[in-house]
Amino acid sequence: MSISSEHKPLRKQVTGVLHTLSPIVELNVGGEMYTTTLSTLKKHPGSKLAEMFTGQPKLRTDSEGRFFIDRPGTYFKYILEYLRSNQVPTQCIQDVYKEALFYDIEPLIKQLEDSPQIFGELVARKQFLARVPSYSENIELMIRIARAEAVASRRSGVIVCVVRTEEDVARCQDALNSLDMDKKSVVKFGPWKAAPSISDLLDCIQMDVEAKGYKISFQPHVAEKGFRVKSHDFFYKFLFTWW
Repeated sequence: MSISSEHKPLRKQVTGVLHTLSPIVELNVGGEMYTTTLSTLKKHPGSKLAEMFTGQPKLRTDSEGRFFIDRPGTYFKYILEYLRSNQVPTQCIQDVYKEALFYDIEPLIKQLEDSPQIFGELVARKQFLARVPSYSENIELMIRIARAEAVASRRSGVIVCVVRTEEDVARCQDALNSLDMDKKSVVKFGPWKAAPSISDLLDCIQMDVEAKGYKISFQPHVAEKGFRVKSHDFFYKFLFTWW
């Protein structure tokens, strides 16, 4: 028997063993390096992460041959921890939630949505703001007005009119007609049918503008004497500080 034929059974045996092991995968996620197994990455077959490594990998490689994923690498460790041990992260919840959505890891998404941070944002705050007409558009309008007023200034102010009920709309319009200023520069929020108060909405406005990187504060806007309606019932001044 030839030497080559003697080694055929051994080669076949070794090949079979190799196929039973999960190959080691090296990843470069946004500049952060990770090493894991293919089975870990494919733990949830319906996820986008699993699809990246199903069949021929659908990813580019870096100069060292590591698979490259163009996402924030800092939070990928929490994704791996969950895939390896079903451990739901308790840190950086909002950021990990965004990554779980991107990788479409459904079980992790559902568990994160049960956390107080995500539950409060999605079920409470976002559901409330969805009932405030044109809320997102008004936030952008505030920012545009503030930027237009910022030329050669340290601060710029935006007047906001907040009405919670339909009954307040007419009163607010009456007050608005008494304002000695350009009516188009006043941003109106409301009315809405939900439990949160005007102060809750004002906090939301500040929170969402600050989330875009702006430094902002607000106070009741007090109009001049002779104003037909108490201005602080409806009007608030938001101050953007630029430097």
